[in-house]
Amino acid sequence: MGEVLVQPSSNSTLKIAVFPGDGIGPEVMDPCIVLLEDLAASLDGLSFDFTSLPAGADHFRATGEALPEASVAAAAGADAILLGAMGDPAVRYPDGREIAPQVDLRERFALFAGVRPIVTYPGMRVPLADPRAQHLDVVLIREQTEGLFAGRDTGTVTGDTAQDTLTITRAASERLFDFAFDLARKRRAAGRAGEVTCVDKANIFRSFAFFRGVFDAQARHFPDVVARHAYVDAAALKLVTQPWAFDVMVTENLLGDILSDMGAGLMGGMGMAPSADIGPDHAVFQPCHGTAPDIAGTGRANPTAMFLSAAMMLDWLAERHEAPAAATAGRLLDGAVRAAFAGGDLHPFEQGGSDGVAAVTDAVRRALERQPVATSGT
Repeated sequence: MGEVLVQPSSNSTLKIAVFPGDGIGPEVMDPCIVLLEDLAASLDGLSFDFTSLPAGADHFRATGEALPEASVAAAAGADAILLGAMGDPAVRYPDGREIAPQVDLRERFALFAGVRPIVTYPGMRVPLADPRAQHLDVVLIREQTEGLFAGRDTGTVTGDTAQDTLTITRAASERLFDFAFDLARKRRAAGRAGEVTCVDKANIFRSFAFFRGVFDAQARHFPDVVARHAYVDAAALKLVTQPWAFDVMVTENLLGDILSDMGAGLMGGMGMAPSADIGPDHAVFQPCHGTAPDIAGTGRANPTAMFLSAAMMLDWLAERHEAPAAATAGRLLDGAVRAAFAGGDLHPFEQGGSDGVAAVTDAVRRALERQPVATSGT
């Protein structure tokens, strides 16, 4: 299917397409919308128009359609797309693959850069004992339009042999690396190291040697940014022993899929890990976790990643639409999450505690109410 072109809103109200999804998706989405509405009510120059759209495993079970064209069209007309979680291991296509509309959205909207922050705050329960693990600020960027995922619909099984194809192109790699280097520049301006590490397996596979060669060529256009290399196995080792050594990491689709979950582990669990899928004209913001059908309806889900994904959306909207009120809202929401965990008393279920959706939401909302509210002009 072809790429869907953006149709930006024509007024100051930001149009947000909402995919609540399946399982715990709606449970973490609902309080997130409430927080966003609270922010809009407290800030001049910020308002939202939320439209909830059907898609996912439950919709497929009911209609035979995982991602309706009407939902895609509505999302194309929005300023940003906010997604809870979609899919269910028990609901699959006839060939055995799981329903994955979020991957379909990446392809439809050319969301080539999967941005996965690996960020920790004081007070969060993290697995590494080193004090530096409490102050991580790393970004993993995963290419999302090709790699091994590009062959997900074309793999073959013949007799006793199964085969999938890994595809890497110069054009897709160049735009990915430009995105990574540009982000490193922005991070350096904000006080970070401003370095980019290309993660690959160039010592074994020709495709990854090609990937690294394109990285080196693009690095020459950014002489002020330090460019490094790491084989994926060495990078995985370093992520669990000294993750603070990285700044911006950039890698292929499948490798990024695996390493991003490792990054979530460093943050204390999937419920802590936000993400953004960025393309030329569209962006989807969603927690890294899945639908967790085993705990759906119990109130045990951790909405933190959903809140942080919304904060990323606000930052992107601010830059995209030159909307300072959205930038202020993003800082306030991120700051409220930090403040909620700062005392060390908030312990989500996934970390062995007893705090679920309601407790985490209440803590973040109280922290948000305590923060001084700046207007959009400051």
